[in-house]
Amino acid sequence: LMAAAQDSLYLGFDFSTQQLKVVAIDGDLNVVHQNHVLFDSELPEFRTQGGVQLHADRLTVTSPVLMWVKALDLLLDKMRRAEFDFSRVRALSGSGQQHGSVYWRRGASETLNQLDPDQSLYQQLQVCVFSVLDSPVWMDSSSSQQCQDLQAAAGGALRLAEITGSRAYERFTGNQIAKLRQNRLEEFQDTERISLVSSFAASLFLGGYAAIDYSDGSGMNLLDIRSRTWSEICLEATAPHLDRLLGAPLPPTSVLGPVSSYFVRRCGFSESCRVVAFTGDNPASLAGMRLQQGDIAVSLGTSDTVFLWIQQPRPALEGHVFCNPVDWQEYMALLCFKNGSLTRERVRNECTGGSWEVFSAALRETPLGNNGNIGFYFDTMEITPPAVGVHRFDSDDTEVSSVSPQVEVRALVEGQFLSRRLHAERLGYSIIPGTRVLATGGASSNKEILQVLSDVFNAPVYTIDLSNSTCLGSAYRALHGNTLTVLPLILLILQQYCSSASVLIISPDYCDLKKGKKENLVKEVKEKRWNKEKKRAPEADP
Repeated sequence: LMAAAQDSLYLGFDFSTQQLKVVAIDGDLNVVHQNHVLFDSELPEFRTQGGVQLHADRLTVTSPVLMWVKALDLLLDKMRRAEFDFSRVRALSGSGQQHGSVYWRRGASETLNQLDPDQSLYQQLQVCVFSVLDSPVWMDSSSSQQCQDLQAAAGGALRLAEITGSRAYERFTGNQIAKLRQNRLEEFQDTERISLVSSFAASLFLGGYAAIDYSDGSGMNLLDIRSRTWSEICLEATAPHLDRLLGAPLPPTSVLGPVSSYFVRRCGFSESCRVVAFTGDNPASLAGMRLQQGDIAVSLGTSDTVFLWIQQPRPALEGHVFCNPVDWQEYMALLCFKNGSLTRERVRNECTGGSWEVFSAALRETPLGNNGNIGFYFDTMEITPPAVGVHRFDSDDTEVSSVSPQVEVRALVEGQFLSRRLHAERLGYSIIPGTRVLATGGASSNKEILQVLSDVFNAPVYTIDLSNSTCLGSAYRALHGNTLTVLPLILLILQQYCSSASVLIISPDYCDLKKGKKENLVKEVKEKRWNKEKKRAPEADP
């Protein structure tokens, strides 16, 4: 049995915006194979830029569904040429760019079920299989009217967020479906199934329609995240009989069935290879980052993105709550902050002569709480909260036009991380014993910035590499689905956490403050910031 387990492989695919990637891991979670197909350069006949096509209105953004099909053909050919042994694969799973949708024409299920292994997928699926050839993707922002209609039907933006985990967003699938039905009725009426990119990819491997999983389904403005069923209110506001087109959603840990005979005969997969439900790229990243209950991951890039594992969600007008891809009875949340590294670099240039060393020294030489000085640094219109402008306040809560360079540096960094924490807590996140902060992105190489992050969250910070998190998360989920009754995923992947993921560990610096006094100081500054933030960016009328 042990030898068989060591011989087993698990595949994780990622149908992302610009490429299709695959990672193979063994039973010990070691990566044994990686491969990819770049859409623009390797499939130039589809004429995409960054994997998408921007339409004349500058709002509509789509991708050719047949490009994704042909990319899978090419990827599997690459793996065969690399002498990858498909017969060792015990299970596979994958992820797709969230919110994108695929429309199967009437009769497509029969074609899927009768694929000829002597022909490529592209050869067999290019004619009369998809009712819509240009799939709407997450970059699309052309469905504003449909968003307004959905929110009105649900009883307001906040009520929609309480049901589906998010207020209405143009990129969310339900609004794209409503737009398609209104503008391209003939094609909509010729559709027998609507998939997300993730369930579309799983359908190819199954040889039949794959269910949408709870996690990716949470990014549609259609799923009731508490009952984990389609919301009748949202369905009726989107399209008639939509539940028939979507099919029933399933837990993300579901084994959908064995891989189709097409792949057994064409690639050499074992007939017993299982297909585990595919999910969205963000949920797959949460699995790949090895988050557990109480953890928070912060990606410090051009924009800062926060991933949360939560139990009792409180959806708000900002941020997103999804069903958890690892433990489907719990939740994850996602927050995006537009003013990230570019704002940090601007303050570095203006206050420290462009030197990160001087910037870091300013953080070391100023105290936690910044002696009551706080600031808002929204160089461009922020997402969370929707506000713009730079505003500084001294210890007397008086707005001032400037502060010293050292105070400015800490006001920026401390203010950014306080904002991350308070918005996370608004969605239901809470710090518990054992909480860890996982940091990635360019700024995660700066120890002083991480020290502030650790102090604000009162938890140790680990640095992690996210370069393959979606693929790895999908491969972990494939293994999880194959061994569900044997070993829980969270224990499986955490046993290697410290050896494989942590590069640098920063612990909270109590700065001669007792722990309770320090947390009270953080709370005081956090509340001060929140009160001012509400004045700067009042909530939209729900």
